[in-house]
Amino acid sequence: MTILEIHNGVVERAFRDSALVVEGCVSLSEFNRWLDERRAVTKFSVTKTPLADLQGWHVEPETGNLVHKSGRFFRIEGVNVTTNFGPTPHWMQPIINQPEIGILGFVTKKIEGVLHFLVQAKMEPGNINTLQLSPTVQATKSNYTQVHGGNRPPYLDYFLDRSKARVLVDQLQSEQGSRFLRKRNRNMIVEIDKDERIEVLPDFIWLTLGQLFELLLTDNLVNMDSRTVLSCIRYADGVEYVCAASTAQEDFRESVYVSSTAVDTMAVNRMDNIVSWLTQMKTQYELKTTRVPLKDVDDWLFDGDRIRHKDGKFFSVVGVSVQASNREVGCWQQPLIESGKGGVLAFLCQKMNGVLHFLVQGRVEPGNFDCIEMAPTLQCTRANYDPQHPESFPPFYETVMGALPTQIRYSTFQSEEGGRFYHDVNRYMVVELDTECVLELPDNYVWMTIAQLKEFIRFNNYVNIEARGLVSCLGLKRPPTLRARHLHHSLCPT
Repeated sequence: MTILEIHNGVVERAFRDSALVVEGCVSLSEFNRWLDERRAVTKFSVTKTPLADLQGWHVEPETGNLVHKSGRFFRIEGVNVTTNFGPTPHWMQPIINQPEIGILGFVTKKIEGVLHFLVQAKMEPGNINTLQLSPTVQATKSNYTQVHGGNRPPYLDYFLDRSKARVLVDQLQSEQGSRFLRKRNRNMIVEIDKDERIEVLPDFIWLTLGQLFELLLTDNLVNMDSRTVLSCIRYADGVEYVCAASTAQEDFRESVYVSSTAVDTMAVNRMDNIVSWLTQMKTQYELKTTRVPLKDVDDWLFDGDRIRHKDGKFFSVVGVSVQASNREVGCWQQPLIESGKGGVLAFLCQKMNGVLHFLVQGRVEPGNFDCIEMAPTLQCTRANYDPQHPESFPPFYETVMGALPTQIRYSTFQSEEGGRFYHDVNRYMVVELDTECVLELPDNYVWMTIAQLKEFIRFNNYVNIEARGLVSCLGLKRPPTLRARHLHHSLCPT
C-alpha cells in the first residue's frame, strides 16, 4: 500500500472509482433487458384485505394492538407524544413497533478492477410498481431466522460470517421516525475476493455504483433500502479536492463530487460548530413518547377494514393479501401503512466558498431514538396542510415548490419501504439557490457539505432516512482535470 493510498483511503477510492463508471460488466441497455425479463417471469398479486380478515394477525382484546400470531415480525400499537418542537405540542397516533434489527446489505466484488454491487430485483407488497432494485440481502431478523417457515435469503452468510467477506460498511441506521418506534436496521456493504466464483441467481445482477446513480434518475426503480445503504458510502479525497475545487463550475454532478470530497476547512461551518449546534438542538427540544394501547389512542378509528384518523389525514393502516413467486414465502397477509399523498423531500443547496452546501434541518419525530435527527430542508406531506392557510406549511415550502426549472437539480418520484408502506411515494428534489440569495434560517437549520453529512451518517441516529435517501440519489462526476474511468463490456463472471 502506497502513502497516497493510505492518505486517500483504499475503500473510499474504490467506491469513488465505481461511482464514476457508468458502463460496467453489463451495459445499462443489457440491464434494462434483464429487468424486463424479470418482470415478465415474476408472478405476483397484491389485494387489499380488511384488517379484521387478515390470516395470522389479530387484535389483542386487552390493548387493541394489531399483532402477529407468532409474536414476531412487528405490531401496530399506540403512542402518546409530547414535545416543544413545532406547532403541535401533543398528539396520539398508531405506530409500528418492530424492535428487531434487520440486515440491508450489498455483496460487492471487483470486476475488471472496478467494484460492482450485486443488486436484486425484489417484489415488495407495498411497491407501487411491485419490482424494484433492492440490496443483495434485505431481511428482517424474523425473516432470516425463518419464523415464517419459508426459505433462507440467499447470500445471507456473507453478512453473518465475517470470515466469508471483507466488511466495507457496517452501521446501524434509523428508519422513519414518524412511522416506526425507535426502529433500526443494519446497513452493510461487504466485498468478496475478485477471484471468488459465486452463483448469480436469476433475480440478481452486478452493477457499478455509477450505474445505480443513473438508475436513481428513474422514478420508483431503486428502492428505499438500497438508497439508505448507498448513503453510507464516503468518498474522502482531500488531495484531489484541491485541484477539483477551482474547475467545477456549472455541472451539478461535478459540484456534488467536490462537496462530497471537501475538507472541513472549506466548509462555512466546521464540524465542531455543527456538533455544538446539534447538541444545542438536543438540549433545547424535548420529546416524550409513551407507548399506549391502540384502543386508547384519541382521534383514530378502527372500523374492521382499516385504522384511520378521524379527519382522513396523515395515514391509515390497511391490510393486504400477497402472492409472489420470487419471495421466501409464496403467499401471506399483513398490515401496511398507507400515507397521505403529495409527500415532498427536498434539499436547498447553494455554493459557498466555491463548495456546494446543503441546508439541513434538525427535526423531532416521535419514533426517534435521541429526540432530534438531521433531515432534509423540507420534509412534508401536502395533504396534511390547509392550502387556505399557507402560513401553516413548514419553512422553505414556497422556496422549494416555487423553484424555477433552471434551479431544480434533481427531481424524481421515489418509493418508500414497500415491506411496510403501501404505495408510499415522495417527490425527491434538490434546488440550487443563486449565490446572491440570502436566507433567514430558523435556529434548527444549518448549512453543511455532503462530506460533513456523510461523516454524521457514519454514526447511529444522527441523519434520518429521508435525508440519507435523498443524498444517495446524487451521482458524481469527476471535474475535467481528473480522468474518469470506463470499462469495456464483457460477460460478468459468476
